[in-house]
Amino acid sequence: MIIRSVPPEERPTVSLPIQQYAFSATPGPSFPYDARYHRDNAVLAAYDGDRVLACATRIPMTQNVRGGILRMAAVAGVAAVPDARRGGHVRALLDRQLADAAAEGFAVSTLYPFRTSFYERFGYVSFPEPARVSIDPASLAPLLRADLPGEVTWHPVADAYDDLRDLHARLQRTTHGVALRPDYSAEWVRDGNESWAAVARVAGEVVGALLYRITGHHGELSGGPLLAVDPTARALLLSFLARHVDQVDAVTLTPHPDERPELWSTDIAVTGTVRSTPTDVFAPMARVLSVPALAGIGVGAGDVTVAVDDPLTGGTWRLGSDGGALVVRPSDAEPEATLTGHGLSALVYGVLDPAELAVRGFAPSLPADVADRLRTLFPKATPWLVENF
Repeated sequence: MIIRSVPPEERPTVSLPIQQYAFSATPGPSFPYDARYHRDNAVLAAYDGDRVLACATRIPMTQNVRGGILRMAAVAGVAAVPDARRGGHVRALLDRQLADAAAEGFAVSTLYPFRTSFYERFGYVSFPEPARVSIDPASLAPLLRADLPGEVTWHPVADAYDDLRDLHARLQRTTHGVALRPDYSAEWVRDGNESWAAVARVAGEVVGALLYRITGHHGELSGGPLLAVDPTARALLLSFLARHVDQVDAVTLTPHPDERPELWSTDIAVTGTVRSTPTDVFAPMARVLSVPALAGIGVGAGDVTVAVDDPLTGGTWRLGSDGGALVVRPSDAEPEATLTGHGLSALVYGVLDPAELAVRGFAPSLPADVADRLRTLFPKATPWLVENF
């Protein structure tokens, strides 16, 4: 087996057929491919002679991690041909992709797993899964009587694209976990023009948005992430959805994982579903690729010296706070605790309490007093990726 980079002109015949076989109904039409949206992607393939065995793609993005905007390597399109599966080819590709990303200065990486345990082997830790919320639009009627400032307009997504892009970037600056594609990579949403966009404005400023489709009369208004800068923006969008009461029987959307939809309105009829099985996983995963690149993200108080056992982030590190900004220094001192790469990532993203790390096998050595200091330095947080890839 050899691994080599797949240039853009070869991807329609090398990597895309493998990805389509793995992730789509087949046989069927070929994946649409337009190099304009993928020009900076790094695609690797494993070969046996001239035969392609497996492929993996890395997409350059950015992500808010505790207030810092870091370079993020999004991993996607990881697949192998059937007779080459379980042969170590995907492992070799992922090891190479992650090593290359770290060498190129990416701080973190995320992906959407087909199986959590598979990617946990590579140091990834799971995010909370945002609930998929289904609402009876009739139960949103009280919001129509609320005295809300602003307005909601609806458009083909192509007409609202710039506003949507600006709002996404604004939310990334303020919301832990939010990832953002490069401009050229996101333009397929505008060019495809396959969704409606509801846009909320207050005093002329865009404060909320929802992309959605309608399945038919008395069908479903199916939306994506509910993007809102504050409760007023959210209420504006929900009142717009209430106006579809005689058109659709249900509204579905995905709010921030910390939201409590049952409190959005009086007598609201809402069902939230979080679904995850070993092979039906919706929550993304993430890992740290570089400890020094984390310097400056927002943290609590205190300091601690930890040893990290990981092929990419391994070493002994002094982690501290300077006015609420993380300070990272290599250290020759005796470590006070040992973490795996997963353990470090879980603390950085705020998805596990230090006490949970030992239970999960992410901290083979974590004294209680050190756990308390890590808890203060890395307070619990809820990341929301938003981007899908």
